[in-house]
Amino acid sequence: MLKDNLIMLRRIHGYSQEEIAEKIGISRQAYAKWEKGLTIPDVEKCALLAEVYETTVDNLLKTGSEDGIGMIPPPPKGKNIWGTVTISDGGQIVIPKGVRDMFGLSGGQRLIVLTDEVGMAIIPAEQFEENMKKALEMFDASAEN
Repeated sequence: MLKDNLIMLRRIHGYSQEEIAEKIGISRQAYAKWEKGLTIPDVEKCALLAEVYETTVDNLLKTGSEDGIGMIPPPPKGKNIWGTVTISDGGQIVIPKGVRDMFGLSGGQRLIVLTDEVGMAIIPAEQFEENMKKALEMFDASAEN
């Protein structure tokens, strides 16, 4: 719910209720009522809150949770949290339909798996190859100078 997201985002960003209230031009008491679920902000205040918390109004209003994790904070603008996937015994994972639709992924398409010490990213092979080609061209151009 909105009230849970407001509390979570304020704590993540390290703001007091008074600081947030000041940023969006309301009283601390009005903001406290939103966090208690006694009242809700109007659309314009939701837009200001989303801006302050660097998320979208849509994400501000949605509440996500995951088994074993609990509440998930709204993601920053341009980022998404799609939930968990399970690795089968054969090593396969199913990419959520929303992700496949968003990136135009289809069966048989090649993907590149990138990792660091924290996690992994999966990107379409065509995009990776295009980016690598551009990087190599820039490298070659700078080497000639």
